[in-house]
Amino acid sequence: MSSTATRVEGTINQDGSGASTLVPPPRLRRRPALVVAAIGAICVGALLAGWAWTATTTTQEVLVARTTIERGEVIGAEDLARLRVSADPALTPVSSAELDQVVGQRAALDIAAGGLLTPNSLTTEVVPNEGQSVVGIALTPERAPGLELQYGDRVRVVVTPAQGETLPAGTPLSSEATVVGVHTSTQSGQTVVDLLVPRVDAAVLATRIATGNITLVLDSRER
Repeated sequence: MSSTATRVEGTINQDGSGASTLVPPPRLRRRPALVVAAIGAICVGALLAGWAWTATTTTQEVLVARTTIERGEVIGAEDLARLRVSADPALTPVSSAELDQVVGQRAALDIAAGGLLTPNSLTTEVVPNEGQSVVGIALTPERAPGLELQYGDRVRVVVTPAQGETLPAGTPLSSEATVVGVHTSTQSGQTVVDLLVPRVDAAVLATRIATGNITLVLDSRER
């Protein structure tokens, strides 16, 4: 009678016996560096998500100057743009929701292109005020200062009588004024300056300007 041999996976001992030894499964190798890297990536992602959420919830839409706005200039809607910026407690920018209230006001100071508008940069002051007048004067290059005139400059209109002409005794030789506007005439190419003067001096100054015998002098810009 024969017996059927059964094959058993394993290794055979050197003594020839049919005993077998089971081979244990391979152990998984742990890689601490990968674990640390994964944890770090998760933390960075959480921080970026938190930053993005904070940035989007602490920004506000404000008004900025689209082009340079000179002091005293009337502000129009075309001069402004909307910009979303991060809120800063140290700043008090004008909200874009106040656009309608800003349009029509004057710049209280020079606002560079891209500059934020603040309450201090706006004024509702009307020019000229009660008791004041604005007189325009067209200047040729030789009768104007070499420096570019700006809003708020203090100037004097100095009488320069023609050769052989004598002014009546007691006639003041100059009139003080403040520049409230400067532009170039499209017809003559001359610089036209708007001067703010007391109302009582406006007629005399206009008469002098009409003669053409005047020169504009720029005084100190120190305030």
